[in-house]
Amino acid sequence: MTLDLTAAGEEPLAQLARRGSGDAFGELVRRALPAVRSLLRRMGAQPALADDMAQDAFLAAFRNVATFRAEGSFAGWVCRIAARLYIRRVRRDRRQEWVELSGEDLPQLATRDGVAQRIDLDQALEALSPGERLCVTLCHGAGFTHEELAVELGMPLGTVKSHVLRGTKKLRQRLASGCSEEIQHD
Repeated sequence: MTLDLTAAGEEPLAQLARRGSGDAFGELVRRALPAVRSLLRRMGAQPALADDMAQDAFLAAFRNVATFRAEGSFAGWVCRIAARLYIRRVRRDRRQEWVELSGEDLPQLATRDGVAQRIDLDQALEALSPGERLCVTLCHGAGFTHEELAVELGMPLGTVKSHVLRGTKKLRQRLASGCSEEIQHD
């Protein structure tokens, strides 16, 4: 009897993929692709770049599928890979300037459901500074800790905390107002 891959749970698919099943890995990719592309877009990647970077992340995941321990979701694992690839690209391009600020630990950003709210969140993220957008997205979207971000981005920990704190505050203000007001940059 053959396993119906579209109905299979993530753990059986991951086990099959670790044993070399391209079909099982393909099903995992199909399920995770929207989350990976969305994360990259929210981090600031244009659509074509998000597609390219998602493909690179899935290739890296395929090469390293044996290391996937299924302690979290496959999509979450690949999102972390994609985020690291994007960080490397940002670092390599050196297009972003980081301003050192002080900050505090941050409460979690409340999530909102539905298409209209996702659009609002995307619009609100676009209004953040590049540093705030990148740090907020990586912290809340990809699950990086402030310490991990500081290491990955090569930024002081205080700067990361400040970007996350200020960016999250701006997002909350913007989303609470229904995106009808512009975010005020300090």
